[in-house]
Amino acid sequence: MRTSIATVCISGTLEDKMLACARAGFDGIEIFEQDLLVSPLSPEEIRARAARLGLTLDLYQPFRDFEGVEEEVLRENLRRAEAKFRLMNRLGIDTMLLCSNVATATIDDDALAAVQLRRLGDLAQSYGVRIAYEALAWGRFVNTYGRSWEIVREADHPAVGLCLDSFHILSRGDDPAGIEQIPAAKIFFVQLADAPVLSMDILSWSRHYRVFPGEGGFDLVAFMEHLVRSGYDGPVSLEIFNDVFRQSDVERTAVDGLRSLLWLQDRAATGLKGETHPMQLRAMPDVRPPAGLDYAEIRTGEPESAARMLAQLGFEFCGQHRRKPVQLWAQGDVRVVLNGQRADGAAPAISGLGFQVEDPDGAVERAIQLKASPVARHHTADEQELRGVGAPDGTEVFFAPTSQRPAWMEEFGAGTHYPGGQGPNALVTRIDHVNLAQPWQSFDEAVLFYESVLRLETRPATEVPSPMGLVRSQVMRTGDGSVRLALNIVPHGLEAAPSGPGSYPEHIAFHTTDILAVARRAVAAGMHFLQVPQNYYEDLAARYPLDPATLATLQELNLLYERDGEGEFLHFYTETIGNLFLEVVERRHGYEGYGAQNAPVRLAAQFERNRLRRR
Repeated sequence: MRTSIATVCISGTLEDKMLACARAGFDGIEIFEQDLLVSPLSPEEIRARAARLGLTLDLYQPFRDFEGVEEEVLRENLRRAEAKFRLMNRLGIDTMLLCSNVATATIDDDALAAVQLRRLGDLAQSYGVRIAYEALAWGRFVNTYGRSWEIVREADHPAVGLCLDSFHILSRGDDPAGIEQIPAAKIFFVQLADAPVLSMDILSWSRHYRVFPGEGGFDLVAFMEHLVRSGYDGPVSLEIFNDVFRQSDVERTAVDGLRSLLWLQDRAATGLKGETHPMQLRAMPDVRPPAGLDYAEIRTGEPESAARMLAQLGFEFCGQHRRKPVQLWAQGDVRVVLNGQRADGAAPAISGLGFQVEDPDGAVERAIQLKASPVARHHTADEQELRGVGAPDGTEVFFAPTSQRPAWMEEFGAGTHYPGGQGPNALVTRIDHVNLAQPWQSFDEAVLFYESVLRLETRPATEVPSPMGLVRSQVMRTGDGSVRLALNIVPHGLEAAPSGPGSYPEHIAFHTTDILAVARRAVAAGMHFLQVPQNYYEDLAARYPLDPATLATLQELNLLYERDGEGEFLHFYTETIGNLFLEVVERRHGYEGYGAQNAPVRLAAQFERNRLRRR
């Protein structure tokens, strides 16, 4: 599949954009007219630069407001078009995007529109140019791909075909299955965009909230399958209008875009397995989602505070790495690594996660094909090699074989005391979930990363209020819930660091089947939980018919409570150290949520605690 991207998708000058797209690995680009107009490079210089970078120039766009007009206006439109055709000849671009008229159309007549497109086709053909007619979702008269196809079919001109844009089709709720009935020779170009499902006018939705495939709520996989079955074999391009993307690092955004097309190819190839079509889709190693978390890693130059919290929760010190400033703590089969490498003076923060997978080498190969950057774990010949990649937020993701007692634990000493198995003191049974704060500019990138690299499923996003504004949370998980990640977007202007009341710390949540025992053991060991206000418990009594003894116990231990139609959820939070706090949860009777109603209480309490510390 030939990959392309519109220059409007990313930030920087036209020269910056071309270089970033080439480095990311795109085959070609669309030249967005505004990028050309503000560039100091001549069309000939742009053409030569693209050739040096190995990029094809696939489309010039957009040409607007042509058809459905009176003859006098049409003659002026043809004059405008001819000037653009001469420019395209200088650029070496043979296809122009023609958007359906949104402003100047006065005649709602498909036959007239077809005649006018035929006249444009005659002119374009004389310059060796093709016209790709696109139905804008907000077009004055033509706003569906079905109607644009009827006009193109009636125009019946070799230089006039269609541009199919997934946003314009799916945002209106149109069925893309009809694409399979359009002759492939008349589909001149294809543009893809995903988007979150929002209730707003389509124009604003399109101009500000498009995202790359896999980062929104559209079924781009089904769209792609219909396209492939049509026999189309031309460029598949990204056209994304997104305010965040156009403020973000140009090279990271370009890589994110190509990753989305690689992911989409892989998904479509799976769905079309056994079918033969002209378009060759690139499939990646078929690896299963992780079976569980092997370990969570906390990087800190001050391990005493994190170690104390772990000990108070019942974790035991298992040993020091034989040649690195790294400690291993465990409770049953739950492992936490305290890493002091390159962490002088650093406060505790989540730095890495180990995922248990059936095929670690295949998982790494898949990640690298998806443009993830490898991270090195230095090891000697007698130590296990753990391979990993970097996530967009800087978290290191490692792939380990499924094993109850992983081989890397031997590096903490042959006589390591390992409290494996679920003995009487192992009240914590697994890592329930990990909450990772995401910079505002890379949130969508992170969603696609974890979905494509780890094959995690996205669940509906939620928003919870905090003293610093709404916090958006996106849960990523395996189907069976053995791995759960909650990605929280950090609002613009705030850092995911302990910089004061506005900080957004991350946390590791441990699962237990007896939260009262864990809480009482922790309190006896001197742990101070995050303080929950009295108002919360008064509201809890109003919301749920809890007996007085249960409510008193919850309040005594600073436990939070929630229930839904499936079951109950009890949990507590430790105080925050650095950019980290811990949570312990108990899920009863099939509860699958995360205590969303309690999140504002936690955020407000942490905000107030941080403010008091700064005084």
